[in-house]
Amino acid sequence: MVSRSDNFISQTWQKLASRLSKAPVEESQTSHVASLAREFAEHPSLALTPSKLAGIFSDAEQGNLVQQCNLFEDMEEKDGHIFTEMSKRKRAILGLDWSLQPPRNATAGEKKTAEMLQEWIKDMDDFEDVLLDMGDAIGKGYSNHEIAWTREGKLLMPSLTHRPANWFTVDKLDSDKLLLRNDTGHGEELWPFGWLSHVHKSKTGYISRAGLFRVLAWPYLFKNYSVRDLAEFLEIYGLPVRIGTYPTGASDKEKMALMRAVMSIGHNAAGVIPQGMLIDFKEAAKGSSDPYKLMMDWCEATVSKAVLGGTLTTTAEATGMGSNLGDVHNDVRHDLLISDVRQFAGTLRRDLILPMAVLNIPGVDPNRLPYFKWNTQEPEDLKLYADAIPKLVENGMKISVEWAHEKLQIPIAEDGDDILKTTTPAPLQQPGNAATAALMAGDNKDGVDQFVERLQKEGDAAIEKIIDKVKKLVDDVDTMEQLEQRLLEIYSFLDPEEFTKVMQLSLSAAELAGRFDVTEGK
Repeated sequence: MVSRSDNFISQTWQKLASRLSKAPVEESQTSHVASLAREFAEHPSLALTPSKLAGIFSDAEQGNLVQQCNLFEDMEEKDGHIFTEMSKRKRAILGLDWSLQPPRNATAGEKKTAEMLQEWIKDMDDFEDVLLDMGDAIGKGYSNHEIAWTREGKLLMPSLTHRPANWFTVDKLDSDKLLLRNDTGHGEELWPFGWLSHVHKSKTGYISRAGLFRVLAWPYLFKNYSVRDLAEFLEIYGLPVRIGTYPTGASDKEKMALMRAVMSIGHNAAGVIPQGMLIDFKEAAKGSSDPYKLMMDWCEATVSKAVLGGTLTTTAEATGMGSNLGDVHNDVRHDLLISDVRQFAGTLRRDLILPMAVLNIPGVDPNRLPYFKWNTQEPEDLKLYADAIPKLVENGMKISVEWAHEKLQIPIAEDGDDILKTTTPAPLQQPGNAATAALMAGDNKDGVDQFVERLQKEGDAAIEKIIDKVKKLVDDVDTMEQLEQRLLEIYSFLDPEEFTKVMQLSLSAAELAGRFDVTEGK
């Protein structure tokens, strides 16, 4: 029984053999279809109506994608709002860090393969442009780069060129299979190892219906109607209504002269009419632009919702709501971003990493290739984690250092890197520290015993002297106030040096006793 893994390996080598049978890998497929490069784009957005738009979509579903692709180009060129929102969506991935990750349980060889491929891709000067052009598939449903392989020493490196979407069609028997248009009208299959072909699922459906522009086309059309109506309204707003009167029996020539005068006098404030004809000025045209603007705002809000998942990024400042609502909207966009990068990663692994590895690394296993990983994780609140993690650790939680670095988006330092350290002020040198350190150098329990014995020898005499004086005071005084006063007087008769020494030893003894209790688990 042939495993799925073996079947994939077999298919990979069959694709390479098929590619080599057609032409060397250095040769491009479109060089055989010169007619495509000589085509000029049409502009179906001119005089666009609902019935015309429905016809364009119907043709696309039957395999003719040319007019639909041309319409999508017009929409992005003519509507600044659509261009802005699509640009945000496509460029969001460019700000993310990426890396090639080896497969699970990778061997040393597989890790080395991932490092080599990552280095080769990072050396591609136009890789960010490739990612941006791949984003074209978000709106149109697909985006294709033709790969020309060029020799660099012993390596075959890819050179990618984006091809217009209207160069392609779909198989009439398989609506999910892209073909390159040719002179036969049926199209030809894309050469293996010759294309980076990204199909993006912005919505469920066949390739011809999966693009986001299918959703945006209707608000684009309705907005165009409102813009045109608003322009006509502004053209006559504030101008008086002019009515020309011609006498009975006036000739067509006289009527046309009067019409020209009526139309021009509003703008030029001057005109000539035949004798016997009149121009009557009525009240100036009134009205409001609010209905037109309301429709335009609705169309733009619909576009923003479809492209970004919300409207706050675009309208927060305009409505005076501030940037916080825009930040909330960014959280919604984050979900779309994750979806986009996952789809990008699959295409790049299949159409870029696989051929680069097979053509340049002998014995590579197509089933064990590295994969693209974009860092889409948003950094956590540093202050929150800085307060919480030490407390959680103190309570016994086992927290991985790697997890903490990943959560806070702080890379782990490598060998040789300078590492930040906290500066702890040196403790003040206190009398008795030397004695404490000497005692702690030995066994904890023995040190405590020795220290207690020393304290008894050196402190007993001083303590007995204090106790005798206090006893005598208590016998001599009658009230507590007198006792307090006499104690203050007696303090001056004590030897300060002797008393300080005893107190130092007492504090050291307390410290050692505490450490001993901790060691014994008390």
